[in-house]
Amino acid sequence: MPQKLIPLIENVLTIDSSLSFDPQQVSRFMLGTEGLTCFENKQRSIFAVITLTQSHEIKALLDLANHCATDQELAFSLYPISTGKNWGYGTSQPAGTAKNIILLDLGQLTDIKHFDSELGLVTIEPGVTQQQLCDYLQLHNHDYMVPVTGAGPDCSILANALERGYGITPYTDHFAAVNSIQGYWANGTPYQSAVNELDASDDKFVDKTFKWGLGPYLEGLFTQSNLGIVSQITIRLAKKKADFTSFFIQMEDDALLEQAVPLIRQVLQDYEGIVGSINLMDQRRLLSMFAKNPNGNDVHQVMENQDIERLAKELQAPNWTIVGSIYGSVGVVKAVKKEINRIFKQLPCKRIYSNSLIIVVANKVIKYIPSLLINKVPPLSVAVEQLDSFNKGKEIMLGKPNKVALKLAYWRHTETASFDKSELSPGKDGCGLLWYAPLITMKAKKMREFVEFVRETCPKYNIEPFITFTNLKHDCVDSTIPIVFDLGNPQAVADAHDCLKALVTEGLKKGFVPYRLNIDQQQWLLNKDSDFWQTVNKIKGSLDPHNILSQGRYNPS
Repeated sequence: MPQKLIPLIENVLTIDSSLSFDPQQVSRFMLGTEGLTCFENKQRSIFAVITLTQSHEIKALLDLANHCATDQELAFSLYPISTGKNWGYGTSQPAGTAKNIILLDLGQLTDIKHFDSELGLVTIEPGVTQQQLCDYLQLHNHDYMVPVTGAGPDCSILANALERGYGITPYTDHFAAVNSIQGYWANGTPYQSAVNELDASDDKFVDKTFKWGLGPYLEGLFTQSNLGIVSQITIRLAKKKADFTSFFIQMEDDALLEQAVPLIRQVLQDYEGIVGSINLMDQRRLLSMFAKNPNGNDVHQVMENQDIERLAKELQAPNWTIVGSIYGSVGVVKAVKKEINRIFKQLPCKRIYSNSLIIVVANKVIKYIPSLLINKVPPLSVAVEQLDSFNKGKEIMLGKPNKVALKLAYWRHTETASFDKSELSPGKDGCGLLWYAPLITMKAKKMREFVEFVRETCPKYNIEPFITFTNLKHDCVDSTIPIVFDLGNPQAVADAHDCLKALVTEGLKKGFVPYRLNIDQQQWLLNKDSDFWQTVNKIKGSLDPHNILSQGRYNPS
């Protein structure tokens, strides 16, 4: 960085904010789970990190970047992140490969600016994590749920919403729960809605209650884009209900998938707002949660059928597991539970509920068993781990963040056993993880086609075909296929990327279209000459004429 640029940047920062060129500090943000540095020939790097502590500094830095853009010696671009834990999609690495990228760390903007306990509306900054909001709600005895995800307690709520993420709590679609946005376009112009601008009252609150505003809906331009920086959002939180139970429907026969799909669709249609999203996991995905990799974590190959059969028998893991949750009054939960039982009695399956007597008793009994005995008796140890995962899954459904889902990323990590389960961090720990996340029409025949496609494709690249369907609505399914690999094995990294490319390119021919892309895919998959991306670039040219913000992010060049 040119020496004369340093005082210009420092001049717009407050005393608590910082500009760092320290190689250790900078390299920390280049730790990703995707293996991009060893896979690509391109140089993806940042040369400095700015950590902000005041949201008004965002505009000052955007103004400075635009001012310097015409001076070749001083020109730089900004790449903002919230907490930088976008594991599998880029983590905190920049999407572009331009020179003079300064990473803009917004993780210290952790103010919960406003909470309305009557309406359940909370206004938060980019660095507010799932755990921080959970702690805040508990401290003030607010009976609302955090919009959690499997990414864990340390992840930004705002960033997940802007990436159009989702969860399993009642407000499944996290961007749909965003009522208002404030921020700055890349050219430095502040953004607030037309409703907010017109509101002449002192509290200017009504904007926080109505998502769509007035006039063209511009807030969507802040999602999956490189057009602006969001400084705060207001989101609706789901209120805790008087009663709750989660359900686990287990099917031993793989062929029952086609019969299960219309029943899941019926539940989602008939009990919308009472039943949250429903997950459907196959046997391998379930084993990844409870079993140790039978090949060992350093072997780049998939499980043999006999290993799967043995582990499934030991762990009583069915071919398919349907997981969902019921929220409501005591009477409503009881009635819907009865209805779900009636609906799924059409299938040969086992139905387990989190409020079942067997689960309640098991949790009480385990408290009195010495940990030394648990560790010495393998079947007991497995049962305790399964119950613990069951309970943590229930916590997530109740809006309490935890790290139970992160274990998946360590399936092929050579040092899996050395990590503390309470301190898991896939990027920092060197896990290899990519995601294939296509949308699938919720029809049984199409979902079976997808299952066969994944099971046929992944093993060709020595990637385990773990399959999860998240049934968001009665008509649309998102499947999350984790591509888990050894980040320290160059062949495994190459195979993982080849596998993802094969899934995407061949999947598109079958109508399986990703709703979310990693930073590498955003370049090679998207056609900059298409009508859609040409339109995006026209908007980009207007809002970011000097191209100083998040170059390459959801904008092929």
